[in-house]
Amino acid sequence: VQLQASGGGLVQAGGSLRLSCAVSGSFSSKYAVGWYRQAPGKERELVAGISSGDNSNYADSVEGRFTISRDNAKNTVYLQMNSLKPEDTAVYYCNAVVYGMNFWGKGTEVTVSS
Repeated sequence: VQLQASGGGLVQAGGSLRLSCAVSGSFSSKYAVGWYRQAPGKERELVAGISSGDNSNYADSVEGRFTISRDNAKNTVYLQMNSLKPEDTAVYYCNAVVYGMNFWGKGTEVTVSS
């Protein structure tokens, strides 16, 4: 299983970005995916998750601003980020749990300028 995150970049406060996490590999079951982020000097934290049953959950800090979704045909999970704030600046990682095992992609950097 391989995960490829993309979509990061530099954006002004109040702007939007959409991150993508493409999941590839040989598996047939649906899987849960989480978007995490790690800011400099801070621990990695869960930002949003979507279960195998498509239930979603969000960190309090992003509730109402971020939306996680999936396109099963493309095996891709998206994180739509609106009303971005400087404190959203971090490296964002996606994680998938497939057959009970955790897989991580390389991060994509998001920088929000004030």
